[in-house]
Amino acid sequence: MGGTPKQFLLLGGSTILVRTLDTFERHPRIDSLVVAVHPDSVEGFADALRREGIHKTLEVVAGGSSRQESVAAALDVLPDSVNIVLVHDAVRPFLPSDRITAVIDAVREHGAAALAIPLTDTLRRGANGIFGRSMDRSELYCMQTPQGFRRDWFEEAHERARQEGYSATDDVALVERLGREVRMVEGTSTNIKITTPADWALAKALWESEQAEIS
Repeated sequence: MGGTPKQFLLLGGSTILVRTLDTFERHPRIDSLVVAVHPDSVEGFADALRREGIHKTLEVVAGGSSRQESVAAALDVLPDSVNIVLVHDAVRPFLPSDRITAVIDAVREHGAAALAIPLTDTLRRGANGIFGRSMDRSELYCMQTPQGFRRDWFEEAHERARQEGYSATDDVALVERLGREVRMVEGTSTNIKITTPADWALAKALWESEQAEIS
């Protein structure tokens, strides 16, 4: 996608990152924002975001070599008043506000929750270019973000992972290792993660559709 990091691609005149943050900026139950960026980009980044209209309590931290390290760095600078933590991908700009509310409510009731949508495509095993048996998809879900947690559970999960040298693809796995249950909250098909050129094409189409509805 032109060599530009995906979160800095322009969508309707603003970067994907700013579009994503704006959803949380406008949500009445979000008090603080923390953004993890490349270490070379930290200086002046918060000011740049403020110029783009992101005004809530904001910290910018140097991310690590993995998603898990970046989340841990962000967790370290949260204000003491924060007791629920949401983790969201910078390249998911089409998150509906009501899904943020739903995750927060589920965390308040159960301690941990995350968005997911049921898998709809047929799954089939295969090897050496030949299909094998199909797999039952009735209990399979595609994970989305935000993923939300009680702060004390989340800090314990990251500390244990650090001590044991454990790495995971998402924060749900870290919290589950504590023996905690994570509740499923229904996501949306438009809450896409922009990672491929096809995703980017879909994102531009979604943006144009949203603007057409507004006008």
